[in-house]
Amino acid sequence: MSADRSGAVTDDSVSDGGPEAPTVSCARCDREWDLDRELDAVPPGGHAIEQFALDHERHTGHYPDGVRPWTVRCRRCPDGERFLSERPARRWAQTHARHTRHTVDVEAPTGDDDVVTAADE
Repeated sequence: MSADRSGAVTDDSVSDGGPEAPTVSCARCDREWDLDRELDAVPPGGHAIEQFALDHERHTGHYPDGVRPWTVRCRRCPDGERFLSERPARRWAQTHARHTRHTVDVEAPTGDDDVVTAADE
């Protein structure tokens, strides 16, 4: 598992017989996990790898190796969220700005910042 330039989680493992279940590692936990059970339990398109990364962060307070989230934060209220890809992060920021008229900061995993305002709609 790796994160591309946008911070999206991708599966880099492919065997001769097709895709292998990805392995996720975490140096802080000193562990690795094979996600074959998670892939069996989640239907295609269910984003099992992303869900594992989010669950790992929720339980440990940090993401697995190579995963950095997109962070969106409202400047006026305590609302904010983290996402593993750009599209849902920007959608959340645009929706929040449109409904509240608040300015929202969008921070990419690369450290690049952007601002979304209601006027952007």
